[in-house]
Amino acid sequence: MRQIALLCCLLLMSVAQAKDFSSLEERMSEREFKAAGLDKLSAEELAALNAWLRDRSVAPGAAVAVTPPMAQGVDADRRGFPAATGPEEVIRSHIVGRFEGWRSAAGQKLRLANGQVWETQSGRAFSVKLDDPAVTIEPGFLGNWYLRVDGYNARISVRRVQ
Repeated sequence: MRQIALLCCLLLMSVAQAKDFSSLEERMSEREFKAAGLDKLSAEELAALNAWLRDRSVAPGAAVAVTPPMAQGVDADRRGFPAATGPEEVIRSHIVGRFEGWRSAAGQKLRLANGQVWETQSGRAFSVKLDDPAVTIEPGFLGNWYLRVDGYNARISVRRVQ
């Protein structure tokens, strides 16, 4: 019971500071995350490590420097493009700014913090009001990709446009 309370506290703290900090899961590709052995950590251990990094990398009230996508090598990350080669790995990032869900019609563009832009293809309408929500984009069958807002069960088919 004590561990659950600790986990809840850590999650609440991370949500409160989410706008100023990108977690390891957002900063690293799935391959880098596994190569560093971080996939072996428990949820509590990973939350503690992210909290430690956040506390040491961002001074209270300080502006957070954002590296332009080209400097981060986003142009080299071709995941999601139709002609892309290489492993199809899960993409974890967050939508930049206010997010109010998606319409069932295709064509809505979603800009991610990692510099990628994805366009909705089809799915049911999904209505929420969130700021900078974390998302997971997973490869599907026959080159399809699906975007899911973390913490919600709804997903939508997307294609990468940038």
